[in-house]
Amino acid sequence: MFELKLYNTLNNKKEKFIPVDSEHVRMYTCGPTVYNYAHIGNARPAVVSDLLVRILRLLYPKVTYVSNITDIDDKIIKASNETGQPIKDITKKFEAIYNEDMAALLVNPPDIQPRATDYISDMIILVKKMIEKKCAYEADGHVLYDVSAYPSYGALSGRDLKDQIAGSRVEVASFKKNAGDFVLWKPSTDDQPGWNSPWGFGRPGWHLECSTMSEKNLELPFDIHGGGLDLIFPHHENEIAQTCGAYGVHNDPQFFAKYWIHNGFLDFDGEKMSKSLGNILYVHDLIEKYQGEVLRLTLLSTHYRQPLNWNSSVIEQSKNILDRIYRILNKSKVSVNSNVEPSSKIVDALCDDLNTSIAIAEINRLANQLSKATTEKDEITIKSTLLSSAKLLGILNQNPEDWLGYSRQDESIDHKKIDELVIKRNEARSNKDFELADKIRDQLNKMNVEIEDTPDGTVWKIKK
Repeated sequence: MFELKLYNTLNNKKEKFIPVDSEHVRMYTCGPTVYNYAHIGNARPAVVSDLLVRILRLLYPKVTYVSNITDIDDKIIKASNETGQPIKDITKKFEAIYNEDMAALLVNPPDIQPRATDYISDMIILVKKMIEKKCAYEADGHVLYDVSAYPSYGALSGRDLKDQIAGSRVEVASFKKNAGDFVLWKPSTDDQPGWNSPWGFGRPGWHLECSTMSEKNLELPFDIHGGGLDLIFPHHENEIAQTCGAYGVHNDPQFFAKYWIHNGFLDFDGEKMSKSLGNILYVHDLIEKYQGEVLRLTLLSTHYRQPLNWNSSVIEQSKNILDRIYRILNKSKVSVNSNVEPSSKIVDALCDDLNTSIAIAEINRLANQLSKATTEKDEITIKSTLLSSAKLLGILNQNPEDWLGYSRQDESIDHKKIDELVIKRNEARSNKDFELADKIRDQLNKMNVEIEDTPDGTVWKIKK
């Protein structure tokens, strides 16, 4: 029996995962604010969460995974004002693009993907509860959360109330009781989106959205809340305060969520990605250049809690790994059982706080074994285990011939002739007739065929 251990940010230690209900695990991850293309840093929490959900589904009979869409936000309003496009058109467009991009990275869709605008009435109810519990107050058309009224504030981030000063997306205003008080409900002008509420025409604060959507879709407490390291403060800290404060639970942050999982930052060539530096890499652009599977493996190549330095070298390394394994798979023609259990070493590694480094190393080891298999029985066993284990990581999903660029279904490619030329070239090289070998290589090149000599033999593919 496998034992899942996760690093819980709330306690700052790796802990044995014990679900609230062993028959039904419930998990929530903060999704995108849909006003622009998702960059590769946005993709990391999605891929990490997808990996964790895959492990949970292996271990438990039922898993409900929720990841939201923020479709009302000041950034969206700004994008609408700058482009002249209606907000709904912007959010609909970029929600669809986000989901398409994540699918390209082999991220399975969440079981539930709630939109913030569908939960406004529930958000108003939650704000009312906070006011009743005297942890929220009205001021100058706003409703704000009183951080001083929640003794456990800072339990997740480790920040003391005294440290709650201007900054970190916290707006400072004269009508606040404390600098760290944050907006639950804000007024909207006539030209801004808004809804009627007991506090006038307005719209919700960002933190309120996730508290509401997670509770309504998963109930309290749920098991796992995930997201990027940048969300610990103030977003996740404020989620805890809102929900716990609304129910009068002041000393138990786990009343909201039991385990908090956060992935590390992603840099580009050692620098933080930012618009000012002009180094933002959008997933939509990257998948035009690289296979989604390559990008996914790159995102998983470093432990999720560690920073990932994104550059062409690490991408190329992932591509080479996949190319090599697909070449090995292409040589193996045996049919396999898709219901075989994945490698216990890989499951053990992933159960140890998603140790992808060990898991990927084991995938490579299985591929090596497959290339050296001497009997059909061994070949079937190893190949079955390799593919089932890779499925857990979300890789090796494609037909090897398609991946290598020469599908047998493509009638325009003379596979027989290419194979014959490759054999003749190899014979020439064995006979040390390098002049003939080079002529054959040139002939193949004119046919738009690229060849590569590998430890596993010579392979070819059609140039892209």
